[in-house]
Amino acid sequence: MAGKSKTIKVDYLARVEGEGALYIRYDDHGVHEVQLKIFEPPRFFEAFLRGRDYTEAPDITARICGICPVAYQMSALHAMENALGLMPTEPLRNLRRLLYCGEWIESHMLHISMLHAPDFLGYPNAVAMAKDHPQVVQRALEIKKTGNALVRLLGGREVHPINVRVGGFYRVPNREVFQALHPQLIEARILAELMVRWAAGLPFPHCEQSYECVALSSPREYPMNEGRIVSNRGLDISVQDYEKHFREQQVPHSTALHSVLIERGAYLVGPMARYNLNYPQLSEGVRGLAEELGFKAPCNNPFKSIVVRCLEVLYALEEALRLIDGFQAPDEPYLVAEPKEASGCAATEAPRGLLYHRYAINREGKITFAKIVAPTSQNQKTIEDDLRLMLPKFMHLPEQQLQGLCERAIRNYDPCISCSTHFLQLHLQHEAKRNS
Repeated sequence: MAGKSKTIKVDYLARVEGEGALYIRYDDHGVHEVQLKIFEPPRFFEAFLRGRDYTEAPDITARICGICPVAYQMSALHAMENALGLMPTEPLRNLRRLLYCGEWIESHMLHISMLHAPDFLGYPNAVAMAKDHPQVVQRALEIKKTGNALVRLLGGREVHPINVRVGGFYRVPNREVFQALHPQLIEARILAELMVRWAAGLPFPHCEQSYECVALSSPREYPMNEGRIVSNRGLDISVQDYEKHFREQQVPHSTALHSVLIERGAYLVGPMARYNLNYPQLSEGVRGLAEELGFKAPCNNPFKSIVVRCLEVLYALEEALRLIDGFQAPDEPYLVAEPKEASGCAATEAPRGLLYHRYAINREGKITFAKIVAPTSQNQKTIEDDLRLMLPKFMHLPEQQLQGLCERAIRNYDPCISCSTHFLQLHLQHEAKRNS
């Protein structure tokens, strides 16, 4: 005989970007229904890209997100360059990687300190936490300032950068300007190591999961702008084959599509997937610290993703120092290409995970098709699966505590709901008036 049915309802999820809700129905025998409800209206970016010039895609798509605009710019740039047959020079490639380091630092530190850390220390928000742990918040903000400085230097401003373009940059600063950031990066690296040590000491619920991790992978470096798409269950494909293996599907309770692997269903993207698949590509110093603290990959406890984000911040700071020390000015700030009828795609590693873009353009260079698959769309099904698998282990907890744990499980993913909202397709049917 089934036990009394219970529900967990959260009408507005706190400390996530965008608007979402949670509904879970369960009883003593298990979890029967989990819905991560995304009710924020779709934003139709793919629709209003159509008819615009291909050169506008990086600036338009950057407006999808104020936290990770560089990720949208990078995926759009690479997709357009793939269509036009442009190959960025090594100095331009390094500058893009440096810009991406800045965004990883900005985005990860915002999530770690303002959205995620209060969960582990028992505070409702970062302001309350800062009263008792001011040093944690101050360190995080100092590190974030360094990320802001990198994005401002190369992007022209800290949010929604304006200095990137198809083929390169509108303007490239000189070596002296980059070198001036060196002392700030050194100081931030010291603070980042302290953040890793602090995060590793937080209390984590026991919640090991079995994920299919999906991320870019390159033998050359820890992935940001390029690589093949791989998984820990044998997937190894070029970005051009992405749509042969991944499919988006509509679910009734969400304005965001759920992306699934056609062969196997739910999968995980983001820092933990990157870390698990690319651990050998981290610097020796980052790997050494991870192993000293007992965080060698793989990491399959989603609550420990806060440690992985801290390690990625430390890596991004080290990588930024390496790139600045080896700075080479490009011969030209950007490469030029003539528009032609073509299509192209690209995937890059946004702070929250794999971000896929595909475009088609006509011979005048106008966009005729756009497809964007955001990381949060790809993680939604896995978030629901996490809740379904986690809940039975914690049903002994009081209901309010159980609800709080479910909200924490969602925040482990740093979901960006605003990025994820788009529809599969709109069908409009016009019917003639009967008596006309």
